[in-house]
Amino acid sequence: MIEIQALTQRFRSGNSTVEAVRNVDLSIRPGEIFGIIGRSGAGKSTLVRTINLLSRPSSGRVILDGEDMTTLPAAALRAARRRIGMIFQHFNLLSSRTVYDNIALPLELAGLCKTGIAGKVEPLLELVGLTDLQDRYPAQISGGQKQRVGIARALANDPKVLLSDEATSALDPETTRAILELLRRINRELGLTIVLITHQMEVIKMICDRVAVMEAGQVIEQGDVLDVFRAPRHAVTRALIGDVIAHELPKGVLERLRARLAGTAAETGPASNAGHLFRFAFTGSSGAQPAR
Repeated sequence: MIEIQALTQRFRSGNSTVEAVRNVDLSIRPGEIFGIIGRSGAGKSTLVRTINLLSRPSSGRVILDGEDMTTLPAAALRAARRRIGMIFQHFNLLSSRTVYDNIALPLELAGLCKTGIAGKVEPLLELVGLTDLQDRYPAQISGGQKQRVGIARALANDPKVLLSDEATSALDPETTRAILELLRRINRELGLTIVLITHQMEVIKMICDRVAVMEAGQVIEQGDVLDVFRAPRHAVTRALIGDVIAHELPKGVLERLRARLAGTAAETGPASNAGHLFRFAFTGSSGAQPAR
């Protein structure tokens, strides 16, 4: 579906050049939810904006459905962008337009008549659960509802790809879960390929099929989410995963356990396993079953 080949993005800063993205190769499969994670400044948002050429790369290729986006003339590029929807961290809604009219905006720009617009907007309102709020303005709805408007607007032109740039970063945990559940449902029901940018490993854990980890403009690790969580290879990945899964016990707890285990080992003898602390990891469906 999406092939990113040897992609580099440079920016001029005074007399120097900054490489925000350096020689990145990624292959994103049709119908999957692909996560790109990294700390602030890692280059992930710059990378995702090259997919629809909001930011034209300095070198490299972005191939969507076999078509090299970087070689398209302006008119063909505008048409190709209709296949790519995008949602943003701060919603980017027009305050003077209602929920309905914000979703209708890209359809108006595409030249659809009012009947055609209604035929697309009304099902989208139902999909994101905002039918009863269609006449409200952005100032009258919550952050989570604003993001639902943004999602519906991104789906208005029937895209094949949905880009999500930190779409849940401004939301509370409960609302974040609801938005991620909506994205997963859209992925399943519409067969949409989703590229999700985040700095939160919890988001990757909840929704993504595969993940790429970025640092200093480069992809330092990528693979199935389960494999990356189970055996992270890079220190940055281990640190990000540590926010979700504690691989090391807190120092105070570890000291108490060591003292208790040492006492138990002294009573039972050195040949037993009483002086050891074992950590077991369960994957797949077995993770929900009791250990025996």
